Amino acid sequence: MKNVCEFIHQNLDQCLTVKRLSQVAHFSEYHFHRQFSAYFGVSVAKYITQTRLKRASYELCFLKEKSITDIAMDAKYEFSESFSRAFKKEFGISPMAFRMNPDWLLWNQKMKKTTIPTVNVMNVNITDFKETKVAVLEHLGPAEKVNESAMKFVQWRKSTGLSPISRSRTFGLIYHDPAIVEPNEFRFDICGEVLKPIPNNEFSVVNKTIPQGRVAVLRHTGSHDLLDEKVHYLYGKWLPESGEETGDFPCFFHYHNFFPEVAEHELITDIFLPLSGRT
Repeated sequence: MKNVCEFIHQNLDQCLTVKRLSQVAHFSEYHFHRQFSAYFGVSVAKYITQTRLKRASYELCFLKEKSITDIAMDAKYEFSESFSRAFKKEFGISPMAFRMNPDWLLWNQKMKKTTIPTVNVMNVNITDFKETKVAVLEHLGPAEKVNESAMKFVQWRKSTGLSPISRSRTFGLIYHDPAIVEPNEFRFDICGEVLKPIPNNEFSVVNKTIPQGRVAVLRHTGSHDLLDEKVHYLYGKWLPESGEETGDFPCFFHYHNFFPEVAEHELITDIFLPLSGRT
């Protein structure tokens, strides 16, 4: 079923019929519905709808220049009214209200996250990371509300002209496992690479440094919802078997691109685990 999920994400703008998807899965059309529901916990129609509405949610918040009508059409709704009804039914809020004041905590409660099993063998490399100065917006609070902080950081970036891709690498420093720490104690730094210190600003963005040192690197391709699976692999399997020891800096991510600017299956994120023996 993993190949079906990938096919859906790769062809989200196309007409996705049960017949076509059953062919991708190499299952009989008569049994495909039950197979899919048993694997993912939702019907194939519901999964497709949720995936399109998830993309629409991000477009509403991070692509402000894109009209709701165009977002509705991308989500395969012929009329904005139909899109608004479907969006409100799914998330309990209209698209316009969500664009104006997104409640990411409620959104995450409504959005069912689907786990796609991955291979057990992962390619981990050890390399040296060069010292990198970063501008940081510090998030403190539920992990489900990180997107609220991300929107604020994007506003700051636009005000400074620091493009996320062409001029400045984007990092995320994760201090806690959200599954273990209390929600209000979860810390996460949203970082953009800078060449010189930034001045005081209204967005509360501050200066920090990611230090030079040895790191284990694991590349993740796909949804950020599944990053924790790779992080757990690094800590729980790779680290004990490697004989390495962790360094004195938290695990961090390098985001090569962003959703919804690219499809979720095209997202590329490098996971860095600092190791002892810094130079």
